[in-house]
Amino acid sequence: MAGLTAQHWLTPDWDPHLTIAQLSLPHLTAHGLKAAVIDVDRTLLPGRDVTLPGPVRDWLVDAGRRLQLHLFSNNPSRDRIAAVADQLQVSFTFGAGKPRRGALRTVVRDLALPPEAIAMIGDRLFTDVLCGNRMGLYTVLVRPVRDDGKPCRHDRVQRLERSVARWMGAPSAPPTYQLSTVDQKLYKHMQKYVKIYKMN
Repeated sequence: MAGLTAQHWLTPDWDPHLTIAQLSLPHLTAHGLKAAVIDVDRTLLPGRDVTLPGPVRDWLVDAGRRLQLHLFSNNPSRDRIAAVADQLQVSFTFGAGKPRRGALRTVVRDLALPPEAIAMIGDRLFTDVLCGNRMGLYTVLVRPVRDDGKPCRHDRVQRLERSVARWMGAPSAPPTYQLSTVDQKLYKHMQKYVKIYKMN
């Protein structure tokens, strides 16, 4: 989605309202994708445990047969992200600083693929989708996952982000609920992320 305005940077290329464990791999490969850069917390893991839920691990193993995989997390704990990556024998980045592009530029270079051949998969509009869109990756917004691979019902952050994105003009972010006073304060805090295009 390179070259789009800031509000379009908040629109994922694919928003199936599914968890990563429920995503169609043929859909990804049909778009010519050769690699996937994947968020960790709430995208792959529902809580503090570092053991991947069975359905998530099965999806990742299958995906690894078709795509290069790289775990890409803002979590500052190297040990935590490494423990997840070791289960799959894949590369990883911790403390990625999304939506800044610096760490993602390094990953794209190391994958040796054009940006349009790489998917960015995550549960956050203002980090995963924004960062991926700024680099021209194919962005996929997934629902936060439960232990059984199904969507978590407690996804207030994503619902808030969808509403804020719509307020900011993102065309494919439908309204989900009326913002409360507390959420409106969070909205003002999130506005700084839309200004991130001024950063390297």
